[in-house]
Amino acid sequence: MDGTGKIKTVGIICKHNKPEAAQAAKGLADWLRARGIAALVDAGAALISGVEPSTDDAIRNDSDVVVVLGGDGTMLAAARLLAGSDKPVVGVNLGTLGFLTSVRLEQLYPTMDALLAGKCTLQERVMLKASVKRGGQVVSEQHVLNDIVINKGALARIIDLEAFIDGKFLTAFKADGLIIATPTGSTGYSLSAGGPIVHPSLSCIGITPICPHTLTNRPLILPETVVFEVRINSDSEDVHLTLDGQVGSPLCSQDTVEARISQYRMFFVQSPHEDYYHMLRTKLKWGG
Repeated sequence: MDGTGKIKTVGIICKHNKPEAAQAAKGLADWLRARGIAALVDAGAALISGVEPSTDDAIRNDSDVVVVLGGDGTMLAAARLLAGSDKPVVGVNLGTLGFLTSVRLEQLYPTMDALLAGKCTLQERVMLKASVKRGGQVVSEQHVLNDIVINKGALARIIDLEAFIDGKFLTAFKADGLIIATPTGSTGYSLSAGGPIVHPSLSCIGITPICPHTLTNRPLILPETVVFEVRINSDSEDVHLTLDGQVGSPLCSQDTVEARISQYRMFFVQSPHEDYYHMLRTKLKWGG
């Protein structure tokens, strides 16, 4: 943006291998350029639509706003790419559920008109910072928008986990796994495992056990200030860490997974044509 807040460059990220998304990207790029706004289209869409591709770094660094065309998986990948950039994001649903990409395709151009006219608001959403410690050393770090999941393989036995809050022992879990979710992620895997729906504007951490052996192990909501740690006590080698359902790595016995609210935020453009409660009613078929 320039000094007046005017949008000069829009990045476009698409669901790869989806011609509908690539064609929507081309149409949006043409629409923007007709209004004197530069369009940076990611490489996957450019291959299909024939427009000149832009690098991920260019989209991250040079865009004033980023439009994501696809489903929730596309948005989660975009969130990791854009983490720390503070770019406002418009999520356009070309998938199935669309909790994160809440703007319908037919509302894309009315939403863009409203955005260019300064009539859209931004919703700030927290991310989680996930760290894996092995032998006292941090071996990996990542920032996620939805959730951090510790789970067992299909044929592995129940896993033993010890949980700590700010270094104080919370409880031991014997379960198929554990979900550590943001409010944004509360409508994902956590919801399927019996976790609560948390409004995405809140800043907190949700803990949901997966099929716990002890039925009194219930979901828990923690304040944004805490550090939540999970130590792997199982000897099984078939324990995995999955981030946003897309990035995975194996965990070893005595590894510690640390989760805390990230210093990074995502800023979602709120369409004047949609609202969160309408989305909940329609996506979850309340009252149907």
